[in-house]
Amino acid sequence: MDKFIIEGQTPLRGTLAVSGSKNAALPLMAAALLADSPTTLQNIPRLNDIYTFNNVLRVTGTLVNFDEAANTLVIDPANLSFPESPYDLVRKMRASFYMLGALLGQGGYAKVSLPGGCAWGPRPVNLHMEGLKAIGAEITMDKGYVIAHAPGGRLRGGTIRLNPSSVGATVNILLGAVKATGRTVIENAAREPDVVLLCKALNAMGAQISGVGTDTLTIEGVSGLSGITFTNAPDRIEAGTYMIAAAMHPDSDLLITKLDPQDLGEFTQTFKQTGVTLEFADDSVRVKAPEKLIPVSIKAEIYPGFPTDLQAQWATMLTQASGKATVTDHIYYDRFSYVPELGRLGADAVLTENTVAIQGKTPLQGASVMSTDLRASVSLVMAGMVAGGTTEVLRVYHLDRGYENLEVKLNAVGAKITRVAE
Repeated sequence: MDKFIIEGQTPLRGTLAVSGSKNAALPLMAAALLADSPTTLQNIPRLNDIYTFNNVLRVTGTLVNFDEAANTLVIDPANLSFPESPYDLVRKMRASFYMLGALLGQGGYAKVSLPGGCAWGPRPVNLHMEGLKAIGAEITMDKGYVIAHAPGGRLRGGTIRLNPSSVGATVNILLGAVKATGRTVIENAAREPDVVLLCKALNAMGAQISGVGTDTLTIEGVSGLSGITFTNAPDRIEAGTYMIAAAMHPDSDLLITKLDPQDLGEFTQTFKQTGVTLEFADDSVRVKAPEKLIPVSIKAEIYPGFPTDLQAQWATMLTQASGKATVTDHIYYDRFSYVPELGRLGADAVLTENTVAIQGKTPLQGASVMSTDLRASVSLVMAGMVAGGTTEVLRVYHLDRGYENLEVKLNAVGAKITRVAE
């Protein structure tokens, strides 16, 4: 198990490129199972979650070829004959649960283990199962596995209202519905860019999905889909992470390339309130840190609201702002494992239920810290880059799940991060 040793304090200056989106890639990979010919996915990041999901696909008999140098993934479901996803793989990442909708849509049967993933908060999958039941699935549980059947081999379609809106449930229902015999309507559907991209890919494969980008999706079932060549989106959470990291040191001047500014939603306007200077081009943004960061309170909401996947990074930035602000998460109430670790570095952060209050500006000092999830890990790396002395971030395997070449990219723009085997 590796750890990072970080020497602070380091401003970020230079150019840094964003990788392909993990959260968008995984639904695209699941969708490839629905085709009658191979699908080629471009701009796929080299991440542990991608490797894990490749193996989930391979278990079914699907041929998977990942050209890592080209970030290109070819998925051929021609020999798919084992519609199951075992616990040993699914426990490693929640997105493996997309196999439920994909296998149901592909052949009318799925046996999928209940998922794992980051160790924080209740993230129930009942909404996924209720949605699939609403479009004709018969679902039972057996020793930790979800077993789903489509009578007659195909789901029938139906109407489901998601409460609350859920990216995962929207994706699973879409995967099950595109080859159903009738019409499916998803009300209060997620509008995240990952869902929009999936809809565009499915339509390119031959699906009939309307209302893309709105909270009501209508799917007219088709009898078959064809494989395509499709380019994955840039990772908006990675882009936001680097934007926030640059704002934390007053001498930072960072150009972030290969991003889609439109995917950032309301984050951009909120970020500008801190006093940071943002200069956007078609696929890049230059971030100039202010001399004095203004504390801005945020509430994590569903898209286009402030992303829950950026709230830990925002709270870390607030330790360097001049004044008090709060971070509240209305998506996942328990996503605050980073708070006591920031305290070990000297942060003044008090957690009450699903809100953390941060008093800045605090001169952080290096220490050993440990993370329990992906975004908490990167927030501690960011803290280490502005802390005095040496910071150790333990259990960085979380980072390898969601940030491609993190230390390599950050070191190229001024950070001093060393990966060491514990």
